[in-house]
Amino acid sequence: MLKLPSNLRSINVLDSFVQDLVHQYKISQEVHGNMLISLTEAVTNAITHGNHYDENKVVQINLQKKSDTIAIRVSDQGCGFDPASVPDPTCDENICKCGGRGVFLMQRLCDQIQYKDNGRTVEMHFKI
Repeated sequence: MLKLPSNLRSINVLDSFVQDLVHQYKISQEVHGNMLISLTEAVTNAITHGNHYDENKVVQINLQKKSDTIAIRVSDQGCGFDPASVPDPTCDENICKCGGRGVFLMQRLCDQIQYKDNGRTVEMHFKI
């Protein structure tokens, strides 16, 4: 388990965190990239939208290895959200709007993704 303060500087530790997973579980470069991007997006969203940069709140990262899959959970201490309410950034009316791209990217890069605890936790699965 990894606990990070709700400060964007916390994202700096994610590269070495994922790099350790790559070495430990012999993860391919493709999965490494997908995992790093997805984890960075999830933690950024947790800090920004979940905890609203409140450094008294933490973002928690949990890892679970199951046979050929790694599940990474990112949890914040915010109010949660409904992922279905995030507009599709590929629709014409949203192309120039900010926001929603992180959720879109995570959905495309993970082998499976689930939102739990009223949107306060995202669980991302990667086949290794």
